[in-house]
Amino acid sequence: MGGHDGGMAGLEGVEQPRRHGSATAARWSPAVEDERALTALELFGNPAEAEVPLPSRPESAATARRLTQIVVLRHWGLSPKLTEDTVLLVSELVGNAVRHTGARVFGLRMRRRRRRIRVEVRDPSRGLPCLMPVQELDINGRGLFLVDTLSDRWGVDLLPRGKTTWFEMRAPDR
Repeated sequence: MGGHDGGMAGLEGVEQPRRHGSATAARWSPAVEDERALTALELFGNPAEAEVPLPSRPESAATARRLTQIVVLRHWGLSPKLTEDTVLLVSELVGNAVRHTGARVFGLRMRRRRRRIRVEVRDPSRGLPCLMPVQELDINGRGLFLVDTLSDRWGVDLLPRGKTTWFEMRAPDR
């Protein structure tokens, strides 16, 4: 995925209200984002309880980010930094599943284990992701590089019908 421009991360595909005759900027707020995350949780389910199926469309990345944020930050009570990194890596894995697998649906699952969290994205393709060398000015192909850099471990488990791409990060016990 491309670089972050400081814009409205996580709000892609959400139409912002417009007022006739005035150019007002939409404002991001934690309360609004929490509300959207809670709505996503109600609509799709909790990926910490069971795998959540999401449609393989670009806007599902925003849903996956919201679900990840509410689980890691609110339900598990982990740090904002760990939440931010986890949300970024989920976005990368979901982006890969949407762009490269031809799937109609992918699954998101999150697990809290002793001193670590594990996030899994399952899709029906058996094509393996490939970690490519990244140059400083590259604007594409950085997804797995970020996963490799920010996570403690990551990998792919082949399934009879598809694969699960996962990463793990250290997290303090409660």
